[in-house]
Amino acid sequence: MEFFSNLLASLPGAVAQGLIWGLMAIGVYITFKVLDLADLTVDGTMATGGAVCLVLMTHGVNLWVALLCAFLAGMLAGLVTGVLHTFMGIPAILAGILTQLALFSVNLRIMGSKANVAINPDNYTLLVSLRNVKKLVPQNPILVVAVFTVVVIALLYWFFGTELGSSIRATGANANMSRAQGINVDFNKVLGLMISNGLVALASALYCQYQGVAAVHAGRGAIVIGLAAVMIGEVVFSLIFRNLALKLLSVALGAVIYYIVIQFVLTAGLNTNDLKLITALVVAIFLAIPYWKGKYFRAAVKTKKEGR
Repeated sequence: MEFFSNLLASLPGAVAQGLIWGLMAIGVYITFKVLDLADLTVDGTMATGGAVCLVLMTHGVNLWVALLCAFLAGMLAGLVTGVLHTFMGIPAILAGILTQLALFSVNLRIMGSKANVAINPDNYTLLVSLRNVKKLVPQNPILVVAVFTVVVIALLYWFFGTELGSSIRATGANANMSRAQGINVDFNKVLGLMISNGLVALASALYCQYQGVAAVHAGRGAIVIGLAAVMIGEVVFSLIFRNLALKLLSVALGAVIYYIVIQFVLTAGLNTNDLKLITALVVAIFLAIPYWKGKYFRAAVKTKKEGR
């Protein structure tokens, strides 16, 4: 009984974190699924957005301006990765690693050579804060981030329905065919990486406000959580969510499910030192499920039909 009471008490925090990381996972979805690129820049961008936002806010900059600057900083990081990949011919995964490596030093510069920058909700107006997560108020981070997520999904759905957005999707589906149709594939890759990392940085800005601190190591392992959310959303909701907007929503819900699973494991008493191991196992299982479905389930159905 105590286990369930502790789990219920911790669920609001898990849902709030899941929604924030869901925004980050939507950014990962754009590169991983829409562009068909493996981008590791996000591990660096997940620290950059929060660093830019909190440093600006602690220097008196308006909250919304700080969020916009965080988004633009993420887009700039995506631009660097895109240029390394398209202009310099570096494979996307290596280009992301190089940018991520450079961002560690950049983030330290942004934070004044400090490992972290804290912000006190008593002295600053924050959009989301951990202290409101269990309160029935409009400032509850679950409500705020849910609205943010809906707005972001609506904007992305509109954008990817435009001619430019459709050309980005075509680039990810078949780059050679897109090039033959006169589409600027390199430009689309760079733009997609910029949008993706901009969203990741925006999620980082919200997450650092939620926690009240920006840390230079905040993005470590972010790509794993993002991929986990993408795969969980795909496995759980793929049969009912076929529209692009619903697919993006499934990614956000996948992040919420991921954090609930992690919270369940931690509440069960597993050692927190094993958290990375647990995360790797969760991601591996959800990555394997589509393969198992294709290999065993369809094979069983085929055998059954042949036996008739």
